[in-house]
Amino acid sequence: MESRAIQRFVRITPRKCNQVLDLIRGASVEQATTTLQFTPKMGARIVQKVLKSAVANALSQGDGKVRLENLYVKEAIVGAGPTMKRWLPRSQGRATPILKRTSHVKVTVATRE
Repeated sequence: MESRAIQRFVRITPRKCNQVLDLIRGASVEQATTTLQFTPKMGARIVQKVLKSAVANALSQGDGKVRLENLYVKEAIVGAGPTMKRWLPRSQGRATPILKRTSHVKVTVATRE
């Protein structure tokens, strides 16, 4: 059985978030939660919330048949969201673009047979 959770328009770059997702891909849910809890990155807090939501979705869909010990992170991906474009004034009337990137984080958990 599979369950997933998606958080869209997160204010973190996909590259930074992907570093955190690499740590938990294929891991059991308990191990992934512990890893995220002790990872000192902003992306870890975001991914931890999405993982917690995916686990809650799995437990509510399973009608008591799904056990937390059997769940693992089947898929953890991040995609680019829309980019906010801002401008920074520079000397001699010029302007420098600032790109504030956003992400869409998707975590899928499944039961291990």
